[in-house]
Amino acid sequence: MGPPDVRSQVSTFPLPRQLSKRREPDRAPDPRPADSPVREARPVRVVRPFPLLDVVLGAGVLVIAALLTNSLARNQQLSWGTVGTYLFSPAILRGVWTTVWLAVVCMALAVVVGLISALMGQATSRVLRALSTAYVWGFRGVPVLVQLIFWYNLALLFPKLSLGPIGAWDTNKVISPLTAAIIGLTLAEGAFMSEIIRAGMQSVDRGQHEAAAALGLTRIRMLRRITLPQAVRLIIPPTGNEFITMLKGTSLVSAISVGELLFSAENIYNANYRVPALLIVASLWYLFLTSLATIGQGALERYYARRS
Repeated sequence: MGPPDVRSQVSTFPLPRQLSKRREPDRAPDPRPADSPVREARPVRVVRPFPLLDVVLGAGVLVIAALLTNSLARNQQLSWGTVGTYLFSPAILRGVWTTVWLAVVCMALAVVVGLISALMGQATSRVLRALSTAYVWGFRGVPVLVQLIFWYNLALLFPKLSLGPIGAWDTNKVISPLTAAIIGLTLAEGAFMSEIIRAGMQSVDRGQHEAAAALGLTRIRMLRRITLPQAVRLIIPPTGNEFITMLKGTSLVSAISVGELLFSAENIYNANYRVPALLIVASLWYLFLTSLATIGQGALERYYARRS
């Protein structure tokens, strides 16, 4: 006889009752009867009492605002009639137009410069990455007013702009105050846009780039089809803020005699000595322009939010 079959003995061995049945978790008994209808849960509206601190702060703000309004309205040096007279004067309107188109042109050029710098910063070449880093470091670190004055006085450093055999030109004729303003604002803003675009492009998942490369897409098509369409939703909000900053930053070009809004107001109050009134005129126009830019920014954000 051979050895006994161990498997048959194991299979017929009786298991304990505790192990033969799965232990069910303990459940609390349902207090409702079996035939009771199920009621839907309704949201409970919580009524918060109006805190006393808000009442005190609100009353204090209203009192301060009333006192300030009364002081400005009765101030004889302010001359609200002068504000109304020059608010839509031809000189001020010309300054407003110069401010608007200067901000739009410089911002568009800054987006192009920032995109090129961001692409250079993500290139495989170390030289291109170093050039992008140096550009952002230099133009973002130097104040914009200093850059404007430097470009305005470029003739002191280079009296002639030469391109070798092509020719040479007088720097003062090439770099006019308006040209210096466009160059200075564009390069300064381009450094900030470079970082904004770079951050937006890096927010796209790296796996999508690898999938596009596996499908044989070139870097340019990958940029147009995959990276930029997804990054633009994150790029628009800070770009809108930068455009509003650009609208206000155009006031700096008054230091190099460009006839924008603040420069027009300065010319008027230098003649009639109504400094506060003309500054209020300029401030009202700046508030109006930035409000329009804010509305446009919100519309763009909602449009791309719907598309995403």
